[in-house]
This record gives sequence, C-alpha cells and structure tokens, in this order.
Amino acid sequence: MPEEKDEPTFKVVDRRSFAADGTPVAQTSESAKRPEAPAPPPPRRQPQPEPEPSPEDFLEGADEGFAGLLSELYTGALVQMGLVTGPNGEALPPDLVGAHRTIDLVETLQKKTRGNLTAKESRLLDQILYELRLSFVEINKRFAAKKK
Repeated sequence: MPEEKDEPTFKVVDRRSFAADGTPVAQTSESAKRPEAPAPPPPRRQPQPEPEPSPEDFLEGADEGFAGLLSELYTGALVQMGLVTGPNGEALPPDLVGAHRTIDLVETLQKKTRGNLTAKESRLLDQILYELRLSFVEINKRFAAKKK
C-alpha cells in the first residue's frame, strides 16, 4: 500500500464583517492582531500610444466606393504605361506587363459586377476600360515602331 504523504493543508477564514442575517460580527483576536497590508503603489502611468490610422485616413479627399476603386486602378494603369510623369517631372519607365494585368483586373471587375452596378458606375467602368485599352494599344504601337 503506498505511503500517504503529508500534504500541506490550508485554512479558510471568513473575514466578512457581517453575518448572514446582517448583524455585525466581532473581529476575532487573530484578525485584530494582523496588521493591514500596505496599499500597493499606484500603477505607473504609461504614455498612451497613438491610435492606429485607419485606411480611411489615407484616402482623405479620394472618392469612396466603387468609383474610388476604379479611379485608383485607372491611375495605376496610366502610371504603369508611362503616361504620367514622376514627382519631379521625370518620365517614368513603362511597365507594360503590369499595365496589362491592371487592365485585366478592371475587365474582371466588369464581368463580376455586371447587373449589380448603377447606370453611372457602369458607364464609368465602360469608359475607363475603353480609355485604358486604347492607350495600351497606342503604347504598344510606339514600342513596336521604336524597335524597327
């Protein structure tokens, strides 16, 4: 038979100052002798971190919704085709593969949102796709003429 180990025991002391019926309970000598623990020091006040900026904070002044998305894609494609100058007026090198992918993305948006857009949004999407495709063809013609 295994030996029983002496396990530490603990004692539960009721420190409530009122009995179950609401009458005051006299303190026992044991609790009266016990000094009160010193109050813990107040917590250090740490500087509050600044709140994380939301995506809306970065888009201040930009159109919201579907038209804003189309505007971002349109501008990105123009930059990728080299039709927009850089911040100091220098010409940016074209990225025709990236421009083609952006145009494909706008085409996919057109297919997936067909029937769910307002008339204004649908016209805007058609116009942007027309202009991007036309610009892409013109840029490809320029590069083909330069190679000859």
